[in-house]
Amino acid sequence: MLVFKLSGLHGIYDQYIFSNVALPPYILDAVVKPWTLITYFFMHSMSDFFHILFNMLIMYWFGIIFTEFLGDKKLVALYFLGGIAGGLAYLLMYNVVPYYKGHMEMVSGLIGASACVYAIVVGAATIAPDYRINLLFVGPVKIKYLAAVYIFLSLIQSAGSNAGGEIAHLGGALMGFSYVSLLKRGTDLGKPLYAMTNFFTNLTKSDRKLKVVHRSKKKTASKTQTTSTTNQPSQDSVDEILDKISERGYEGLTQEEKEILFKASQRKH
Repeated sequence: MLVFKLSGLHGIYDQYIFSNVALPPYILDAVVKPWTLITYFFMHSMSDFFHILFNMLIMYWFGIIFTEFLGDKKLVALYFLGGIAGGLAYLLMYNVVPYYKGHMEMVSGLIGASACVYAIVVGAATIAPDYRINLLFVGPVKIKYLAAVYIFLSLIQSAGSNAGGEIAHLGGALMGFSYVSLLKRGTDLGKPLYAMTNFFTNLTKSDRKLKVVHRSKKKTASKTQTTSTTNQPSQDSVDEILDKISERGYEGLTQEEKEILFKASQRKH
């Protein structure tokens, strides 16, 4: 965007790039360009550099907390789900609520990853509400309070100049809470994304030669099955640990429970 602006070709950017990656407020336009429900949260305006920087820092800090409990794969899934939920909330409000419908003409489109970041912040606060981080000049603060502040700020600004962005924030936050809450009950909303990722990963893998072993087949199979069963924690035990985290925080877990949670976060889907 900066290159187009400095070269005097900003009109080309608006007509051919922004219009094809930003999520439009009109639902019919979004239906014609369904990919914008994904592309919008991979784009930022370079004129707001500190907004990008702030988003990346918050995502890094809270992403570390989230992956400590649930692993990288679920973090990526929540990023996508949060962005999609934020975009759908944006479309819903601008096409249903009279106030936003009346201001639709002033909205060119939605871009930015803030909905994804809000999903990760609230997701981390849902799984470990009493986890503390140290804030400059403030000291240790539980992340559930930080998440509450983020939600409150977006709520009171949802009728302001960046109303569409604030609505997307709230949609992402709702997804973060829903994703972790359902995960505790054994329902993983990220499964379709895991399946899609595995599909494309398998396409890029080179064929591996199979090595035939003629000796001790039954014994080896039995041993492998026993090891797999022993090493992999059950979903019930993981759910109990997640419930304990929500009540007492991560610090309340025993070392054995932490190891079980770590193993569960490394499981492949």
